[in-house]
Amino acid sequence: MTPPTPAILQVALDAPIDRLFDYLAADATAADIGRRVRVPFGPRRQVGVVVGLAEQAGVAAAQLREVIAIDRTLPALPADILRLARFAADYYQHPLGPTLLALLPPALKRQRFRTPGPAAYALTEAGRARAATLPARATAQRRLAERLAGSAVAATELAGLRPVLTEWLRQGWAAAADLAGPDQPSEAPPPLTAEQAAALAALRGEAHGFAAWLLFGVTGSGKTEVYLRLIGDVLARGGQVLVLLPEIHLTPQMVERFGRRFPGRRLVALHSGLGDGERLAAWLDCIDGRADIVLGTRLAVFTPLPRLALIVVDEEHDASYKQMEGLRYHARDVAVWRARAAGVPVLLGSATPALESWANARRGRYRLLALPKRAHAEAELPQVRLVDSRTDKPKQGITAALRTALAENLACGEQSLVFINRRGYAPVLYCRACGHVSSCPRCAAHQVVHRHRDGYQLRCHHCGLAARPPQACPACGSLDLAPAGQGTQKVEDHLAELFPAARILRVDRDSAARRGAFATMREAIARREVDILVGTQIVAKGHDFPMLTLVGVIGADQALMSTDFRASERLFAQLMQVGGRAGRAAHAGRVLIQTDYPHHPLYAALVTHDYPAFAGRTLDERRQADFPPWSYQALLRADARSMAEAMAFLDAARDLGAGLADGVQIYDPVPALMPRISERERAQLLVQAAGRARLQRFLTPWVAALRERRTATGLRWSIDIDPLDW
Repeated sequence: MTPPTPAILQVALDAPIDRLFDYLAADATAADIGRRVRVPFGPRRQVGVVVGLAEQAGVAAAQLREVIAIDRTLPALPADILRLARFAADYYQHPLGPTLLALLPPALKRQRFRTPGPAAYALTEAGRARAATLPARATAQRRLAERLAGSAVAATELAGLRPVLTEWLRQGWAAAADLAGPDQPSEAPPPLTAEQAAALAALRGEAHGFAAWLLFGVTGSGKTEVYLRLIGDVLARGGQVLVLLPEIHLTPQMVERFGRRFPGRRLVALHSGLGDGERLAAWLDCIDGRADIVLGTRLAVFTPLPRLALIVVDEEHDASYKQMEGLRYHARDVAVWRARAAGVPVLLGSATPALESWANARRGRYRLLALPKRAHAEAELPQVRLVDSRTDKPKQGITAALRTALAENLACGEQSLVFINRRGYAPVLYCRACGHVSSCPRCAAHQVVHRHRDGYQLRCHHCGLAARPPQACPACGSLDLAPAGQGTQKVEDHLAELFPAARILRVDRDSAARRGAFATMREAIARREVDILVGTQIVAKGHDFPMLTLVGVIGADQALMSTDFRASERLFAQLMQVGGRAGRAAHAGRVLIQTDYPHHPLYAALVTHDYPAFAGRTLDERRQADFPPWSYQALLRADARSMAEAMAFLDAARDLGAGLADGVQIYDPVPALMPRISERERAQLLVQAAGRARLQRFLTPWVAALRERRTATGLRWSIDIDPLDW
């Protein structure tokens, strides 16, 4: 009997080559498309994903190597996720293999996988039996047992994941994810405002099929309540919901709130703070259809969901949705594409929409819904006051007006937030004799002064280099060195001197670095164990503290001097968001912004809470300058050991693209705004076109040609479509 002809599998591998690789597999069928495989690749073995079957190989069959193993113990990536990955790879000009492998949980990228033997299946059955006997209120442990039991992972791998899962339980992630068990009553929804009811009616009127909605609501207007009502409708119809959040720190509180509203529904949180085992279990819940609601940060946009019926993107303007390395995708834009492909609605929410989204709403591509008032019956938008720091000179960063306001709030027993988006003690160490400032020897950046447990430390926020401050000035030998400017630590110290009885809490990336630290801080604030917060943008969005009634802003003017054309948009959004923390309940809120430019139009719009006016003026300015969203851009970046090498590569790239640039403008290469990081010189080349399709028609052959060129040893390059970071 003639043996069956082996199938030819097209496999995507994590290799910097934009192509698929053919392998032989004797027992493979079309059902294996989307499955993991282990294959030989050069002298090594790699995990790949089967994306298709070929009728004929690109090389002689005798030259093809055989697949080592096909993982049939776990579900295959579904066709819609393979299409989504291909779209992302094509649009963002990234190889398909690295794109697909980036979507898998870390535990599934490991090279060792095997079909579970009898012991693993026994574990599966025992796990299910054990899960059924757990008390109803021990939901965290029950779900963990269910997930482990249903994951069909080999027993040896489960043993390796056990320490990770133990730590997960200790930190309380399970308790947060399962705060409301199925035996608990659901949280009663608050009454809707007229604006919320109108927005919900419009959304419900077109609940089926694709539609892109932009929910523009002021801070505290109840956008989340609109999400929850709409999600309830979807769950009642048996659908799954994907909710994207910009920051990992927002995830626990949203999981808690969603859990109270939808007890008994399976909530899954997906973000980088999870251990490998928990992330795998959550992902399996999603792909198997067991998850009802998925709350996640940007990578969650690629999560397989067989019953997907709604996508929500909260704080859609946030730059955290843009991946800055590898596959440089924007999760909001991918979410819109995915919703269109799946034929489901997508709801984008923000108090300060991205100007691209606002322009899309003005053009009719998105449907605009507005919530112009705060949802709480007694809550009003905070009063914004500009403090002229040219006349009211700050002392250690604090003006007399802000100092008085803080004292008044303390006397009233209300909470205050001092916002300064600069962590550390001081931006630089300064020599009063010659003007020398502390600079990083590896980067074109200053070293920041940090208060350390045994004194002070100089740190570079770009490469991470840390060192003790010098005893004398490296330039002139003077001993007259002093920290210049303010950071969160210095402001914290000064406030402690001004208000020795106040309970002060600093919330920044340093103080919240330990796992679970931010959740602990948030609970302390909610319990009113804190009088004054000193924080960076980590506290600027998504948090609701009823007794926080005063926000003071320090150092906002710096963004007005930036050469980045997006700086004013980011500043306006940041100040609107942080100001929105004040007065969200029955207590009136105040915002004091210290500035040397009290007559700047941006601040004038902030005082009146007039985002449409700011957006309209800024869009007009961008139209005149031919900046996005009136044009579409790609940024070719290069870094090398010397600036000459980086610039030479970009010069050659410009010449290579000259013959392809029909309707596309290629600018001359220039050094990056931060031209040196970690001893690597950085330069960039901008490509711009009036239309998205025209830009893509240029990029596809141009990037392919660049990949075929040999580059100088050690030179690295990348392409960034729709760049946000310059």
